[in-house]
This record gives sequence, structure tokens and C-alpha cells, in this order.
Amino acid sequence: MSTIALMGNPNVGKSTVFNQLTGLRQHTGNWPGKTVASARGRCIRGGRDYMVVDLPGAYSLLAHSQEEEIARDFILSGEADAIIIVCDATCLERNLSLVLQTLRLTGRVAVCVNLMDEAQKKHIRVDVAALERELGVPVVGCAARGGKGMDALLHAAERAMAGQMLAPLPMEEQSAAQIYAEAARIAGACVQTGDMAYKEKQRRLDALLTGRALGLPIMLLLLAGALWVTIAGANYPSALLMRALFAFEGVLAAALGGTGAPGWLNGLLTAGVYRVLAWVVSVMLPPMAIFFPLFTLLEDVGYLPRVAFNLDHSFKRCHACGKQALTMCMGLGCNAAGVTGCRIIDSPRERLIAILTNAFVPCNGRFPIMTSVIGMFFVGTGAAWAGAGLGALLLTGVIVLGVGFTLLASRLLSATLLKGVPSSFTLEMPPYRMPQVGRVLVRSMLDRTLFVLGRAVAVAAPAGLLIWGMANLSVGGVTLLARCAALLNPLGRLMGLDGVILLAFILGLPANEIVVPIMIMAYLQSGALVEMHSLLALKDLLLSHGWTWVTAVCTVLFSLLHWPCSTTLLTIKKETGSYKWAALALALPTVCGVGLCMLVAGAARLMGA
Repeated sequence: MSTIALMGNPNVGKSTVFNQLTGLRQHTGNWPGKTVASARGRCIRGGRDYMVVDLPGAYSLLAHSQEEEIARDFILSGEADAIIIVCDATCLERNLSLVLQTLRLTGRVAVCVNLMDEAQKKHIRVDVAALERELGVPVVGCAARGGKGMDALLHAAERAMAGQMLAPLPMEEQSAAQIYAEAARIAGACVQTGDMAYKEKQRRLDALLTGRALGLPIMLLLLAGALWVTIAGANYPSALLMRALFAFEGVLAAALGGTGAPGWLNGLLTAGVYRVLAWVVSVMLPPMAIFFPLFTLLEDVGYLPRVAFNLDHSFKRCHACGKQALTMCMGLGCNAAGVTGCRIIDSPRERLIAILTNAFVPCNGRFPIMTSVIGMFFVGTGAAWAGAGLGALLLTGVIVLGVGFTLLASRLLSATLLKGVPSSFTLEMPPYRMPQVGRVLVRSMLDRTLFVLGRAVAVAAPAGLLIWGMANLSVGGVTLLARCAALLNPLGRLMGLDGVILLAFILGLPANEIVVPIMIMAYLQSGALVEMHSLLALKDLLLSHGWTWVTAVCTVLFSLLHWPCSTTLLTIKKETGSYKWAALALALPTVCGVGLCMLVAGAARLMGA
């Protein structure tokens, strides 16, 4: 089996080429001793068998980042029989510097000029034959999204394997300036400039989306719009899914009863484990199935790097990295995914800051608590879409508050435990592209929605055992759940909450989605999670147990600022290799949340509220 390495700059379609070549015959993991993910896949074409290795995206082989170090070391190892360097036809000059650097290490190179379809739309013409003569290696024009040119690309890789290796030159013999000058000369000889009107449209759009006047307002409006669609669109399917899953509980209980299982075991497995899982799935799946595709569409269009550009100055003033804006956006879907995404930050100090502060942005699991409380106490239960619009605006305000605390905590860490100055980094602004809606839906469902849901279900099951046990075991005629709530009540009152709310957040450590049902169970003393058929019924229950607008505000604030879920904490431990940093990631937002809630509750008491 021949080994082919794929390398190239970020955003050139390298992963698309990899997926076209390997299909579903691929697996992922980590590079030995590294946290950067690797992907390998098998490609069988024309009777030949290939192992395709997708190297991390790199701008250079001078190893300014962990990704570039991995790419360089893999090439130097000699493991690859051929190296395919994927370039973007719409900005070939910038990509050619990596090609020239690689040619100074090995001659077993083929060049894939990808996105030829995009170049054609922009009236950019790449003379592939001239480029091959200039570089002295096989060059193929491709449009990987449509699967065009893949067979020719494998043939070019075969030619590279059979060709004689060029004499490698020490990289120090040519300065970076000389390499860039050579790349500019070759691009000038092989590329005809495109439609200037198209470039002007791109420039104007960038001036609008990244301008000082409208960049941030547009960003907030897009966030509010995504939340509005998510909140309004998820209500009905969530209720439908909950009814279906709760109805199946009776079937499951009857089946267990038919096996002769004792009553306590039946209750433990059905009213405990299964009911918690049913609640988590029904509450978590519909909003994720809406929000993640919307988020992925913005990523596919090319807008997310503009978000990082808009927030770069703010993070730089906090002595952090502008790429933290991207990981913060990932945290909106799942904080564990945001923590993993911090690998894109080159500086270890800045990466650690981003990891420790990611939980200040609320994840998808906290949205149900926030939207329910906001809907009951500050929006009302009127028209669904109008109420969802106002709720989305209020939720956007809460998220902006979380961003503010992220910046504040980042500045605090950079001035104390993690002192340093912000590093420079390359932020590429990819061209705006029409998203591939079908592929976005599949990728967001498989790679994000089901992946995150699976992790939530894995930690929710043991939580169901614990919660059911505490609600059904009594000491002196009082359940453990009620005793723990009474013990926490004094602290809860100081924070504008009560013991039940505080206990619900503690027991919700495995998954934030179960916080509200734990509150309901504790208030009703039902011994199991209970489905509330409407927000109005839930509001009446909360008001009957002493909730006020102050309680609602403090609940939303504490939902924003409290410890990350157990999945995120385990991910932090894995990424940092230290329980110390995981403990700090737990304590940092919790201290902020407790302090802010006490401040709000104290101010309300002074005002007589």
C-alpha cells in the first residue's frame, strides 16, 4: 500500500480532497504525543491501494505552530511515498510558498490546484501546464467539491512516486522574502487576474462586515437571528419528542416487570435512568439540530474568521489571542468542543487562557434553562415567534455579558497566573462562498449534534441513578434530596436563589439539561422527573415556591456563570494534562457567578424588591 500525504494552507479544500479520495474508509486519532487530530483513510482506485494521510493545515514548514511542526516532521520522516500539496486557485501566489519550501525537502511532490470552479466564477485563469513547467513536478487542476480531477490527481501522485527526487536544499539558504518573491514570479507567469468587479464586491462586503461602525452590530444581529430560529423552531419538536419518549417508558416498565424484576429495580431503571435520558434527548436534540447547522453555514460561507477579526483587538488588549474568538463561538454549541478547538492557538499560554475561560460562554445545554426562565418571567407565553424574538434578544444580551466576563477573566489570568504579551498570528480571510447546504447538514448532524448528544447521554445515565436514589431514600422520613436542599438553602438565599435551585445545578454537573427537571422533582417531591406540559404550569409551580423576578434574574445569571459540565472538565483535563487547571476552570466562573448573584440579590434587598 502506497502512502500519500495531503498538505496545504488552511481553507484550501484539503479535507474535501481527502474525503473525496477516501469516502467512508477513514479513521481519526491524535498524532503520537500531540493533541492535534490526525486523519487517515484508505483509497482504492484503478486496482491500486493507497493510504491517504491528511496533514494539519500549515502556512509554512518553518514550524511556528504545532500543526506546522507535525507537517514538517512527517515529510522529513520519509513515510510518505508521495506528497500532494493542495493549493487554492483563487489565491495561488500565497499557496506557492509552501510548495517551494516542500520542494527543498523532497521531489516526490504533486500539486493539486483546487477550487478551479471558484476561480472560473471569478474570471481567474490558471495555466496548469505552465505551472508544471515552472515547478518541475506534476500539477493537476481540480474542483474537489464536485469530485472533478481526483483520478488525474492520483495519476499525478503515481508520477511523483516514480520521478527522481530533487536534491533537497537547506531551508536556510533561501530567506522567507526570497521564497515569497519566487512565488510571486511564478504566479505572475501562470495566473491571469480575475474579475476586478468581483474583487471589489468582496472588498465592500468585508468593509461592511468587519468595519468599526457595523461589524459588531451585524455580528450581534446574526447571533440573535440564529438564536431566534433555534428557540422558535425547537419548541414543537422538543415537546413532540418528549411525549413520545415518555410514552415509551410504560412499555419499558411493563417489559421489565414481565422479567420478574423487583419494583425498586424497575423504578430505578425506568423512572431514574430512562426518564433522565429521555429528558436530556428531547430537550437537547431539537435545538442542537437547528443551531449547529446554522453555525456550520456561517462557517462554510466564510463569516467566522470575520468574527475573529472583529474581536481580535479586544482580546489583544487582554493579552490574549484573537483566535480565542473562534473557540468562544464553538463553545456556544458545546464547551467541550470549544476547549478542543483551542488547539488552533499556537501559544501555550494563550491556549490555556482560552481553555480556562471557554465556559463563560453558555453552551447549548444551558439554553433550555435560560430560555425557559426568560420566557416565563420576562417575555410571556403569547405568540410563539414574537415571544421567541424577544427571548432571543434577551438571550443575546446574556451571551454578550458572558463575552464581557470572558475578556475580564482573560485579562486577569494574563496579569497573574499566565503573564505574557499577545503573540502575532496569521488570520486568513477566506473568500465568501455559497454553502453546500446538504453537506453542511450531514456534517453538523454527524460531527457535532450526535457526537455531543452521545457524550451528554453517557454522563446523564449515572446521574439518573444518583438523582432517583436521593429522591427515594429517606432519613427520618425526609428524602436525601430534601435534606440537601435544606442544607444549601442559606447560601442559596444569599445568592437570590434557594436550596433547591442550587442543588439542581450541583446535580446537573453531568449535563445542564437536567437542571430544570430536578427543580420540578424537588418542588413536587415526586421521587422522579415529571413532565410539565406548558411553561404556564411550570411558572405557577415556581411562583408557589417563592420565585420572584429577582430569583429569575439570579437563576439566569448563575446558569451563565457556574462550573462547566463534567464532559467539559474531563476534556480540559485531557487537553492540559493537569487536574489543577481543570479545578481552576471549575472555580473561575463559579466564583464570578456566586459574586454576581449576591450583588444582584443584595441590591434588590436594598430596593425592597
